[in-house]
Amino acid sequence: MSMNRYHRAAAPAGALALALALAACSSGRPASVPGTGGGTGAGPKAGGPVSIAYLQKQGDQEYFVSEAAGARKKAAELGVKLTVVNLGNDASKTVTEVKSAIAQKNSGIIIVVPESAVGPQVAAEARKAGIPLLTSDDQVCVSGPRPAACGKADLVARVGFSGVQMGGEVGKRAAAEFTKAGWSPADTRIVYAWKQDTTVCTDRIDGARAAWKAAGAPEVQTIELGTDNTPAGAQAKVEATVTANQGVRHWVVMGCNDENVSGGVKGLNNTGVKGSDIVGVGLGAYLACKDWQAGADNGMKAALYIPGDEVGKLAVQAMYDKLRNGTEFTPEAFAPTRMVDAGNWRDAGFGCK
Repeated sequence: MSMNRYHRAAAPAGALALALALAACSSGRPASVPGTGGGTGAGPKAGGPVSIAYLQKQGDQEYFVSEAAGARKKAAELGVKLTVVNLGNDASKTVTEVKSAIAQKNSGIIIVVPESAVGPQVAAEARKAGIPLLTSDDQVCVSGPRPAACGKADLVARVGFSGVQMGGEVGKRAAAEFTKAGWSPADTRIVYAWKQDTTVCTDRIDGARAAWKAAGAPEVQTIELGTDNTPAGAQAKVEATVTANQGVRHWVVMGCNDENVSGGVKGLNNTGVKGSDIVGVGLGAYLACKDWQAGADNGMKAALYIPGDEVGKLAVQAMYDKLRNGTEFTPEAFAPTRMVDAGNWRDAGFGCK
């Protein structure tokens, strides 16, 4: 995925303020993707009720719980009927729930797909029903299962974060922590852990790699671990990796999300690696903060805070503006992020549950 993200002010004035410094991708593709219902649906009549279905993968994951809370808050402010559905990681359920949302006469659908391969079918269902479709967090392609290989004109409008930029912040901080530690590259390994069929995860890992190199950090042997993006999955993979690399003294852990890094750090701890020999840089901060809150010195050095609630608010507002006012979606709208650590995470203003 290219490192170039084209930014311009996103969304109509006031409508998407949300206290965010938003940016949108001016990639040249249309603001409303043909075939997704963005512009073909009649939508609610002027002054009529607006109903939105928000379908999320891994709805019990803390980031998505926060996102749903933000969506509900914005929906209440706007007088929108919002239905939030947890899709888990089930592609079949995804299609079923999209059809159900259509059958229930929702005005629009916002979705976080469990896997990109189901994207074309989701888009086809929305197009057939003639209702707007907006993706949250993960990219969806109308014409194929791999958004990275998709033509720009076939990408469904998306609200979330720039994966490459987020990964870049993680890689930059990891390089700084590595340099500060003064470790030798020869007895250090970098672990990248992520669900490898998820485009946004690959974007983040690519960004981390590039940022490590751009920071001037020395070349360190890397280990790529395919996970299910859960703490348990990452933990098991990392424990096996340590067993196979007995001579390694120091470890740098980066991943798609806090789950991968938190699980990876725990896996290292379980195999006897001390926190002083680990640089873990999370992505989300919602699990990292628990370690800091408890005063743990397990190797979780920092994490990129991503405000899921603001993404939920932004997505609902964008859909509402489309339905109520006919305002076209911007191709991509991004919320800002912030790197935090044990010393400053509370200053970011998010709770740690």
